[in-house]
Amino acid sequence: MLAHAWAALLAPAFTAFGSPISWLELVAFVLAVWMVVCNMRVHLLAWPLALISSLMYFALFWDGRLYGEAALQLVFAALAIWGWWQWRFGRTREGEVLTVRRLGLQGLARPALLTLAAWPLLGLFLAKATDSPLPYWDAFPTVASLLGQWLLARKYEENWPTWIVVNAVSVVLFGLKGYWLTVILYAGFIPMSIIGWRAWRRA
Repeated sequence: MLAHAWAALLAPAFTAFGSPISWLELVAFVLAVWMVVCNMRVHLLAWPLALISSLMYFALFWDGRLYGEAALQLVFAALAIWGWWQWRFGRTREGEVLTVRRLGLQGLARPALLTLAAWPLLGLFLAKATDSPLPYWDAFPTVASLLGQWLLARKYEENWPTWIVVNAVSVVLFGLKGYWLTVILYAGFIPMSIIGWRAWRRA
């Protein structure tokens, strides 16, 4: 029965640019768009949507041998639970309720440098230890997304420019793999991230 359900999820819903779009990718796409809209509005519903869509994208990417992106989705699922807790109960170092705020270039420098250092290390691991066809393309959005997720959960405004970079690289990665609906999703995330950035700056 599980095998039949899995086959049904991977069955084509329609075809785009010569590549089949599975039901799994389609539903994950819809949930991910809804999640970003909720993030833009600083709405708690973003986190359960992130949890479900991340698990669905894990299955999609694992099937496509994008192991870095697949593993990242499991991390996203765990971080969705943590992010919900942060938005619901989190406090600043001063003990105040979390609100939209800026981290600043000085505060961002260290985590950004750690992210850049982790990129080639993960890429090398994927190249040596897996059959990933695009190890370094796979590695960059993986490590950079962790930075973006931390910034988002702590309500730092800098999460939005981080997502712009991640989404731009992801468009190329998923295009190379033929996930065209996901390409459209991540391309759409770029202007949505710009809008979210402007909204959070006003906040």
